[in-house]
Amino acid sequence: MDFLIENWMLVAVAVGSAVMLMWPALGGAAGGAGVSPTEAVQLINREKAAVIDVCSPAEFAAGHVAGARNIPLDALEQQLPQAVKNKATPLVLVCASGMRSRRAVAIAKKLGYDKAVSLSGGMAAWRGANLPVQKA
Repeated sequence: MDFLIENWMLVAVAVGSAVMLMWPALGGAAGGAGVSPTEAVQLINREKAAVIDVCSPAEFAAGHVAGARNIPLDALEQQLPQAVKNKATPLVLVCASGMRSRRAVAIAKKLGYDKAVSLSGGMAAWRGANLPVQKA
């Protein structure tokens, strides 16, 4: 016990480090659902999930998931209801790194798309898994 009291700063640094290492796992569980590229392929093939790319049109043209529709994040709230009419359809939201798609999940869920998920790691993870990429 004396060691802990005398070295409270070391203990605080150790606890802080542990929290920071666990933060991504805790954030993923509490925040918007994220799926790996493999899980996304399963959703697309088994549940006929719609793939929505929330990148800019230029990023979309440079490479996107085959069959994805491009709806930029700033237009998602207005255009998603016309693009995917059935709110029970699973959605896989994609961006370059996974950051914008997590925000897109929150927008989609607000619109009533309860089966919306983000592709964790975005197109970088998709390419890293050697999955097919389409260019416009």
